[in-house]
Amino acid sequence: MSGHSKWSTIKRQKGAKDAARGAVFTKLGNAIAIAARAGTDPDTNFSLRLAIDKAKGANMPAANIQRSIDRVKDKDSAQLQEVLYEGYGPGGTAILVETATDNTNRTYPEVKLAFSKHGGNIAEKGAVAFQFDHKGMIRVKATGDDLLLQALDAGAEDVQEEGDESVVYTGAKDLAKVRDALSAASLEITEAELTYVPNTSIEVTDASTAGKIMRLMDALDDIDDVTNTHVNFDIPEDLLS
Repeated sequence: MSGHSKWSTIKRQKGAKDAARGAVFTKLGNAIAIAARAGTDPDTNFSLRLAIDKAKGANMPAANIQRSIDRVKDKDSAQLQEVLYEGYGPGGTAILVETATDNTNRTYPEVKLAFSKHGGNIAEKGAVAFQFDHKGMIRVKATGDDLLLQALDAGAEDVQEEGDESVVYTGAKDLAKVRDALSAASLEITEAELTYVPNTSIEVTDASTAGKIMRLMDALDDIDDVTNTHVNFDIPEDLLS
């Protein structure tokens, strides 16, 4: 399951550019609005609570968060829908692109252009997704056997250490239960979300291919409607510089 955690690390290392902060808030706001469709109270809607926590982690103002929730109640506001696009990048890498859009006639061409412009191609529904499992992912500021036992006792499926942190994987339906149990144990949780974890990973060792892949991922991230991306590749840090 290294593909997801490695890509998460890469995205954090790249960092959010100050100039792109408005676009970041747009993506986070869209994710909140999508989650709020199942209920506007984060105490009873775990998906909304996750989306709000992620927005707060990015220093999104409380007023922006509330406006995103209120979009659900505004019948005059364009309603968003979740659409998952699948594609292949350079080197045969597999990529899933989560979007929140009010106009698929705008979003699909933008995603398709990003793939085609950077050595990839968009795929038919189901052509790529079968290579991934839908999982819960919790990043915890802790390592060691005690954490492993706590996570497994709480219902986690796997724990992987990354430096001074650990990535805890759960079944999609067990994310809330495991997250709450780890939080109750006074562990510092830095991230928690539903994600797509690759069954196998491709190690990219060619600098040219790595560059093409990263330019594709940047192009996808630049699309306002894209809320998340999931991949099956690992790129060594020395090829990211």
